[in-house]
Amino acid sequence: MKRKNWKRIVVKVGSALISPNRKGCSSHYLLSIAQFIVKCRAMGTQVVLVSSGSVAAGAHQFPDGERSDITIKKAMAAAGQTEMIATWDRLFDFPSAQILLTHADLRDRERYVSIRDTIFSLLDHNILPIINENDTVTTDKLKVGDNDNLSAMVAAAADADALIICSDVDGLYDKNPHTHDDAILLSSVANIDQSIYAMAGGAAKGGVGTGGMRTKIEAAEKAVSHGIDTYIINGFTELSFNMLLNGKNPGTHFEAHEKPMAENEHWMRHTTRAQGEVIVESEFAPNLSDNAESLTSKEIIDVKGEFSVGDTIIVRKDDGTKLVKARSNYSSCLLNFIANQENEEFASEFEEQTGPIISKKNLANLEKE
Repeated sequence: MKRKNWKRIVVKVGSALISPNRKGCSSHYLLSIAQFIVKCRAMGTQVVLVSSGSVAAGAHQFPDGERSDITIKKAMAAAGQTEMIATWDRLFDFPSAQILLTHADLRDRERYVSIRDTIFSLLDHNILPIINENDTVTTDKLKVGDNDNLSAMVAAAADADALIICSDVDGLYDKNPHTHDDAILLSSVANIDQSIYAMAGGAAKGGVGTGGMRTKIEAAEKAVSHGIDTYIINGFTELSFNMLLNGKNPGTHFEAHEKPMAENEHWMRHTTRAQGEVIVESEFAPNLSDNAESLTSKEIIDVKGEFSVGDTIIVRKDDGTKLVKARSNYSSCLLNFIANQENEEFASEFEEQTGPIISKKNLANLEKE
Protein backbone atom coordinates (compact mmCIF):
# COMPACT_ATOMS: atom_id res chain seq x y z
CA MET A 1 0.00 0.00 0.00
CA LYS A 2 1.00 3.58 -0.61
CA ARG A 3 -1.27 5.40 1.76
CA LYS A 4 1.28 8.16 2.34
CA ASN A 5 0.98 9.09 -1.35
CA TRP A 6 -2.78 9.55 -1.30
CA LYS A 7 -3.66 13.12 -2.19
CA ARG A 8 -7.41 12.57 -2.17
CA ILE A 9 -9.65 9.70 -1.05
CA VAL A 10 -13.36 8.92 -1.02
CA VAL A 11 -14.82 7.09 1.99
CA LYS A 12 -18.19 5.39 1.56
CA VAL A 13 -20.30 4.70 4.65
CA GLY A 14 -23.54 2.71 4.52
CA SER A 15 -26.87 2.80 6.31
CA ALA A 16 -25.99 -0.03 8.70
CA LEU A 17 -23.19 2.10 10.15
CA ILE A 18 -25.29 5.27 10.28
CA SER A 19 -28.40 3.81 11.87
CA PRO A 20 -27.85 0.18 12.95
CA ASN A 21 -31.29 -0.18 14.54
CA ARG A 22 -33.26 2.27 12.38
CA LYS A 23 -33.84 4.35 15.50
CA GLY A 24 -32.11 7.48 14.34
CA CYS A 25 -28.40 8.12 13.86
CA SER A 26 -25.84 6.54 16.16
CA SER A 27 -22.25 7.70 16.61
CA HIS A 28 -21.22 4.27 17.92
CA TYR A 29 -19.54 3.17 14.67
CA LEU A 30 -19.14 6.61 13.14
CA LEU A 31 -16.67 7.90 15.71
CA SER A 32 -13.76 5.74 14.49
CA ILE A 33 -14.57 6.68 10.87
CA ALA A 34 -14.61 10.36 11.80
CA GLN A 35 -11.26 10.01 13.59
CA PHE A 36 -9.84 8.33 10.49
CA ILE A 37 -11.01 11.26 8.35
CA VAL A 38 -9.54 13.77 10.81
CA LYS A 39 -6.18 11.99 10.82
CA CYS A 40 -6.11 11.73 7.02
CA ARG A 41 -6.74 15.45 6.69
CA ALA A 42 -4.04 16.18 9.28
CA MET A 43 -1.61 14.18 7.13
CA GLY A 44 -2.45 16.24 4.05
CA THR A 45 -4.94 13.86 2.41
CA GLN A 46 -8.16 15.42 1.17
CA VAL A 47 -11.31 13.43 1.97
CA VAL A 48 -14.73 13.20 0.34
CA LEU A 49 -17.40 11.34 2.33
CA VAL A 50 -20.21 9.47 0.59
CA SER A 51 -22.79 8.67 3.24
CA SER A 52 -25.97 6.62 2.87
CA GLY A 53 -28.44 6.46 5.68
CA SER A 54 -31.07 9.16 5.32
CA VAL A 55 -33.96 6.70 5.00
CA ALA A 56 -32.72 4.55 7.90
CA ALA A 57 -32.07 7.63 10.02
CA GLY A 58 -35.56 9.01 9.45
CA ALA A 59 -37.49 5.75 9.78
CA HIS A 60 -38.08 6.13 13.52
CA GLN A 61 -40.12 9.29 12.89
CA PHE A 62 -42.68 7.27 10.92
CA PRO A 63 -43.60 4.40 13.27
CA ASP A 64 -46.90 3.74 11.50
CA GLY A 65 -45.53 4.13 7.99
CA GLU A 66 -45.24 1.28 5.53
CA ARG A 67 -41.53 1.05 4.74
CA SER A 68 -42.31 -0.40 1.31
CA ASP A 69 -44.34 2.69 0.40
CA ILE A 70 -42.12 4.85 -1.81
CA THR A 71 -43.83 8.06 -0.65
CA ILE A 72 -43.09 7.23 2.98
CA LYS A 73 -39.48 6.36 2.08
CA LYS A 74 -39.02 9.74 0.46
CA ALA A 75 -40.40 11.40 3.58
CA MET A 76 -38.06 9.29 5.73
CA ALA A 77 -35.16 10.45 3.57
CA ALA A 78 -36.14 14.09 3.93
CA ALA A 79 -36.42 13.82 7.71
CA GLY A 80 -33.36 11.64 8.15
CA GLN A 81 -31.00 13.64 5.93
CA THR A 82 -30.83 16.59 8.31
CA GLU A 83 -30.28 14.28 11.29
CA MET A 84 -27.53 12.43 9.48
CA ILE A 85 -25.67 15.60 8.43
CA ALA A 86 -26.02 17.01 11.95
CA THR A 87 -24.54 13.81 13.38
CA TRP A 88 -21.52 13.97 11.08
CA ASP A 89 -21.10 17.66 11.75
CA ARG A 90 -20.91 17.06 15.51
CA LEU A 91 -18.02 14.64 15.01
CA PHE A 92 -15.80 17.16 13.23
CA ASP A 93 -14.16 20.41 14.33
CA PHE A 94 -14.02 21.68 10.76
CA PRO A 95 -16.83 22.67 8.37
CA SER A 96 -18.67 20.19 6.17
CA ALA A 97 -20.96 20.67 3.20
CA GLN A 98 -23.91 18.66 1.89
CA ILE A 99 -24.20 17.62 -1.77
CA LEU A 100 -27.32 15.71 -2.82
CA LEU A 101 -27.24 14.08 -6.25
CA THR A 102 -29.38 12.08 -8.63
CA HIS A 103 -28.14 10.04 -11.56
CA ALA A 104 -29.57 12.73 -13.84
CA ASP A 105 -27.00 15.15 -12.38
CA LEU A 106 -24.13 12.75 -13.06
CA ARG A 107 -25.07 11.63 -16.58
CA ASP A 108 -25.51 15.18 -17.87
CA ARG A 109 -22.02 16.34 -18.88
CA GLU A 110 -22.53 20.00 -17.96
CA ARG A 111 -23.93 19.16 -14.53
CA TYR A 112 -21.22 16.53 -14.00
CA VAL A 113 -18.51 19.12 -14.60
CA SER A 114 -20.33 21.48 -12.25
CA ILE A 115 -20.30 18.77 -9.54
CA ARG A 116 -16.54 18.32 -10.06
CA ASP A 117 -15.97 22.05 -9.73
CA THR A 118 -18.01 22.22 -6.52
CA ILE A 119 -16.13 19.31 -4.94
CA PHE A 120 -12.75 20.81 -5.85
CA SER A 121 -13.77 24.23 -4.53
CA LEU A 122 -14.91 22.77 -1.19
CA LEU A 123 -11.69 20.79 -0.82
CA ASP A 124 -9.58 23.83 -1.68
CA HIS A 125 -11.25 25.62 1.23
CA ASN A 126 -10.74 22.67 3.64
CA ILE A 127 -14.46 21.89 3.75
CA LEU A 128 -15.48 18.23 3.89
CA PRO A 129 -17.98 17.33 1.12
CA ILE A 130 -20.64 14.88 2.37
CA ILE A 131 -22.47 13.34 -0.58
CA ASN A 132 -25.64 11.27 -0.74
CA GLU A 133 -28.20 10.35 -3.35
CA ASN A 134 -31.19 12.69 -3.22
CA ASP A 135 -33.72 10.04 -2.24
CA THR A 136 -36.41 12.64 -1.61
CA VAL A 137 -36.80 13.56 -5.28
CA THR A 138 -35.26 10.68 -7.20
CA THR A 139 -37.28 8.27 -9.33
CA ASP A 140 -36.48 4.94 -10.97
CA LYS A 141 -35.28 6.79 -14.08
CA LEU A 142 -33.15 9.25 -12.11
CA LYS A 143 -31.61 7.16 -9.35
CA VAL A 144 -28.24 5.48 -9.10
CA GLY A 145 -29.87 2.99 -6.74
CA ASP A 146 -27.03 2.29 -4.33
CA ASN A 147 -24.30 4.41 -2.80
CA ASP A 148 -21.55 1.90 -3.59
CA ASN A 149 -21.78 2.74 -7.29
CA LEU A 150 -22.42 6.39 -6.43
CA SER A 151 -19.17 6.46 -4.45
CA ALA A 152 -17.26 5.15 -7.49
CA MET A 153 -18.79 7.82 -9.70
CA VAL A 154 -17.91 10.45 -7.11
CA ALA A 155 -14.36 9.08 -6.80
CA ALA A 156 -13.95 9.42 -10.56
CA ALA A 157 -15.42 12.92 -10.57
CA ALA A 158 -13.14 13.93 -7.70
CA ASP A 159 -10.02 12.43 -9.31
CA ALA A 160 -9.43 10.43 -6.13
CA ASP A 161 -6.41 8.20 -5.55
CA ALA A 162 -8.32 5.70 -3.43
CA LEU A 163 -11.90 4.61 -2.71
CA ILE A 164 -12.58 3.03 0.68
CA ILE A 165 -15.91 1.17 0.90
CA CYS A 166 -16.99 0.30 4.44
CA SER A 167 -18.81 -3.04 4.69
CA ASP A 168 -20.06 -5.38 7.43
CA VAL A 169 -17.39 -7.98 6.60
CA ASP A 170 -13.61 -7.76 6.31
CA GLY A 171 -13.66 -7.76 2.51
CA LEU A 172 -14.39 -10.09 -0.39
CA TYR A 173 -14.38 -13.78 0.46
CA ASP A 174 -14.34 -16.71 -1.95
CA LYS A 175 -17.73 -17.64 -0.49
CA ASN A 176 -20.25 -16.13 1.89
CA PRO A 177 -18.52 -15.88 5.31
CA HIS A 178 -21.88 -15.66 7.08
CA THR A 179 -22.78 -19.19 5.98
CA HIS A 180 -19.40 -20.85 5.36
CA ASP A 181 -16.85 -21.20 8.15
CA ASP A 182 -14.13 -22.09 5.64
CA ALA A 183 -14.55 -18.91 3.58
CA ILE A 184 -11.19 -17.34 2.64
CA LEU A 185 -10.61 -13.59 2.48
CA LEU A 186 -9.05 -12.30 -0.74
CA SER A 187 -6.43 -9.73 0.22
CA SER A 188 -6.05 -8.40 -3.30
CA VAL A 189 -7.76 -8.59 -6.69
CA ALA A 190 -5.82 -7.62 -9.81
CA ASN A 191 -8.57 -8.31 -12.34
CA ILE A 192 -12.33 -8.15 -11.86
CA ASP A 193 -13.96 -10.84 -13.99
CA GLN A 194 -17.00 -13.10 -13.76
CA SER A 195 -15.30 -15.36 -11.22
CA ILE A 196 -15.02 -12.37 -8.86
CA TYR A 197 -18.68 -11.49 -9.37
CA ALA A 198 -19.59 -15.12 -8.67
CA MET A 199 -17.92 -14.81 -5.26
CA ALA A 200 -19.96 -11.68 -4.56
CA GLY A 201 -23.28 -13.45 -4.97
CA GLY A 202 -26.54 -11.53 -5.38
CA ALA A 203 -27.94 -8.38 -3.87
CA ALA A 204 -28.21 -7.87 -0.14
CA LYS A 205 -31.25 -9.33 1.56
CA GLY A 206 -32.66 -7.84 4.72
CA GLY A 207 -30.75 -5.31 6.75
CA VAL A 208 -31.01 -1.56 6.27
CA GLY A 209 -28.93 -1.01 3.14
CA THR A 210 -29.74 -1.23 -0.57
CA GLY A 211 -26.49 -2.80 -1.77
CA GLY A 212 -24.65 -6.04 -1.22
CA MET A 213 -21.19 -7.31 -2.07
CA ARG A 214 -22.08 -7.33 -5.77
CA THR A 215 -22.67 -3.56 -5.87
CA LYS A 216 -19.33 -3.10 -4.12
CA ILE A 217 -17.62 -5.12 -6.85
CA GLU A 218 -19.40 -3.03 -9.47
CA ALA A 219 -18.14 0.10 -7.73
CA ALA A 220 -14.62 -1.30 -7.56
CA GLU A 221 -14.69 -2.08 -11.30
CA LYS A 222 -15.71 1.49 -12.08
CA ALA A 223 -13.05 2.95 -9.79
CA VAL A 224 -10.04 0.84 -10.77
CA SER A 225 -10.62 1.52 -14.47
CA HIS A 226 -10.14 5.19 -13.59
CA GLY A 227 -6.84 4.41 -11.85
CA ILE A 228 -8.34 4.48 -8.35
CA ASP A 229 -7.19 1.87 -5.80
CA THR A 230 -10.27 0.48 -4.10
CA TYR A 231 -10.59 -1.18 -0.70
CA ILE A 232 -13.50 -3.05 0.83
CA ILE A 233 -13.02 -3.06 4.59
CA ASN A 234 -14.96 -3.81 7.76
CA GLY A 235 -16.35 -0.45 8.84
CA PHE A 236 -17.57 -1.77 12.18
CA THR A 237 -14.10 -2.12 13.69
CA GLU A 238 -11.61 0.62 14.51
CA LEU A 239 -8.76 -1.73 13.63
CA SER A 240 -9.57 -1.40 9.92
CA PHE A 241 -8.91 2.33 9.97
CA ASN A 242 -5.81 2.06 12.14
CA MET A 243 -4.37 -0.44 9.66
CA LEU A 244 -5.05 1.90 6.74
CA LEU A 245 -3.31 4.74 8.58
CA ASN A 246 -0.32 2.47 9.13
CA GLY A 247 -0.13 1.56 5.46
CA LYS A 248 -1.59 -1.93 5.88
CA ASN A 249 -4.44 -3.57 4.03
CA PRO A 250 -7.27 -4.55 6.42
CA GLY A 251 -9.56 -6.01 3.77
CA THR A 252 -9.60 -6.55 0.01
CA HIS A 253 -7.55 -4.32 -2.24
CA PHE A 254 -8.71 -3.97 -5.83
CA GLU A 255 -5.70 -2.83 -7.77
CA ALA A 256 -6.00 0.25 -9.97
CA HIS A 257 -5.35 -0.16 -13.67
CA GLU A 258 -1.89 0.99 -14.68
CA LYS A 259 -3.37 2.64 -17.78
CA PRO A 260 -6.67 4.19 -16.68
CA MET A 261 -9.36 5.30 -19.09
CA ALA A 262 -9.43 8.90 -20.21
CA GLU A 263 -11.75 10.95 -18.01
CA ASN A 264 -14.37 11.61 -20.69
CA GLU A 265 -14.38 7.98 -21.88
CA HIS A 266 -14.74 6.74 -18.29
CA TRP A 267 -17.68 9.08 -17.70
CA MET A 268 -19.36 7.89 -20.88
CA ARG A 269 -18.87 4.20 -20.10
CA HIS A 270 -19.45 4.05 -16.35
CA THR A 271 -21.64 7.04 -15.46
CA THR A 272 -23.98 7.71 -18.36
CA ARG A 273 -27.00 5.49 -18.90
CA ALA A 274 -28.05 4.37 -22.38
CA GLN A 275 -31.50 5.58 -23.42
CA GLY A 276 -31.69 3.41 -26.53
CA GLU A 277 -29.85 1.19 -28.99
CA VAL A 278 -28.81 1.34 -32.62
CA ILE A 279 -28.56 -2.11 -34.21
CA VAL A 280 -26.16 -2.62 -37.13
CA GLU A 281 -25.39 -5.56 -39.37
CA SER A 282 -23.01 -8.17 -37.96
CA GLU A 283 -20.80 -7.72 -41.01
CA PHE A 284 -20.30 -4.09 -40.05
CA ALA A 285 -17.13 -4.32 -38.01
CA PRO A 286 -14.99 -1.18 -38.26
CA ASN A 287 -13.27 0.09 -35.15
CA LEU A 288 -15.84 2.68 -34.20
CA SER A 289 -13.69 3.92 -31.33
CA ASP A 290 -11.24 5.24 -33.95
CA ASN A 291 -13.60 5.91 -36.84
CA ALA A 292 -16.99 6.82 -35.36
CA GLU A 293 -18.01 8.70 -38.52
CA SER A 294 -18.02 5.39 -40.44
CA LEU A 295 -21.43 4.64 -38.92
CA THR A 296 -24.10 5.81 -41.34
CA SER A 297 -27.77 5.05 -41.81
CA LYS A 298 -26.84 2.44 -44.45
CA GLU A 299 -25.56 0.09 -41.75
CA ILE A 300 -28.53 0.54 -39.39
CA ILE A 301 -30.99 -2.37 -39.13
CA ASP A 302 -33.11 -1.09 -36.27
CA VAL A 303 -33.41 1.69 -33.70
CA LYS A 304 -34.68 0.68 -30.25
CA GLY A 305 -35.98 2.97 -27.53
CA GLU A 306 -36.78 6.66 -27.59
CA PHE A 307 -33.95 9.14 -27.25
CA SER A 308 -33.22 12.76 -28.01
CA VAL A 309 -30.22 14.54 -29.46
CA GLY A 310 -27.46 14.36 -26.87
CA ASP A 311 -28.73 11.20 -25.14
CA THR A 312 -26.46 8.21 -24.69
CA ILE A 313 -27.01 5.14 -26.86
CA ILE A 314 -25.47 1.68 -27.36
CA VAL A 315 -24.39 0.69 -30.86
CA ARG A 316 -24.41 -3.09 -31.20
CA LYS A 317 -24.45 -5.76 -33.84
CA ASP A 318 -27.59 -7.78 -34.50
CA ASP A 319 -25.87 -10.78 -32.88
CA GLY A 320 -25.80 -8.85 -29.58
CA THR A 321 -22.15 -7.78 -29.63
CA LYS A 322 -21.83 -4.30 -28.11
CA LEU A 323 -19.54 -2.01 -30.08
CA VAL A 324 -19.63 1.42 -28.46
CA LYS A 325 -21.52 3.58 -26.00
CA ALA A 326 -21.86 7.07 -27.41
CA ARG A 327 -23.71 10.33 -27.43
CA SER A 328 -26.22 10.41 -30.28
CA ASN A 329 -26.25 13.42 -32.57
CA TYR A 330 -29.69 12.38 -33.82
CA SER A 331 -32.99 11.70 -32.09
CA SER A 332 -34.45 8.20 -32.39
CA CYS A 333 -37.31 9.60 -34.47
CA LEU A 334 -34.99 11.26 -36.98
CA LEU A 335 -32.64 8.29 -37.08
CA ASN A 336 -35.53 5.95 -37.82
CA PHE A 337 -36.69 8.28 -40.59
CA ILE A 338 -33.39 8.47 -42.46
CA ALA A 339 -32.55 4.78 -41.88
CA ASN A 340 -35.85 3.76 -43.50
CA GLN A 341 -35.38 5.91 -46.58
CA GLU A 342 -35.33 3.86 -49.78
CA ASN A 343 -33.49 6.70 -51.48
CA GLU A 344 -29.94 6.16 -50.18
CA GLU A 345 -28.75 9.31 -51.93
CA PHE A 346 -31.19 11.39 -49.91
CA ALA A 347 -30.00 9.81 -46.64
CA SER A 348 -26.34 10.33 -47.55
CA GLU A 349 -26.86 13.99 -48.47
CA PHE A 350 -28.88 14.55 -45.30
CA GLU A 351 -26.15 13.07 -43.07
CA GLU A 352 -23.46 14.99 -44.96
CA GLN A 353 -25.23 18.25 -44.20
CA THR A 354 -26.33 17.37 -40.64
CA GLY A 355 -23.18 15.61 -39.47
CA PRO A 356 -22.24 12.13 -38.19
CA ILE A 357 -24.58 9.99 -36.13
CA ILE A 358 -21.93 9.64 -33.39
CA SER A 359 -18.58 11.36 -32.83
CA LYS A 360 -15.29 10.04 -31.52
CA LYS A 361 -15.07 12.73 -28.82
CA ASN A 362 -18.26 11.45 -27.16
CA LEU A 363 -17.68 7.71 -27.27
CA ALA A 364 -16.52 4.74 -25.18
CA ASN A 365 -15.42 1.44 -26.66
CA LEU A 366 -17.33 -1.65 -25.48
CA GLU A 367 -15.92 -4.31 -27.79
CA LYS A 368 -13.80 -5.80 -24.98
CA GLU A 369 -16.80 -6.40 -22.70
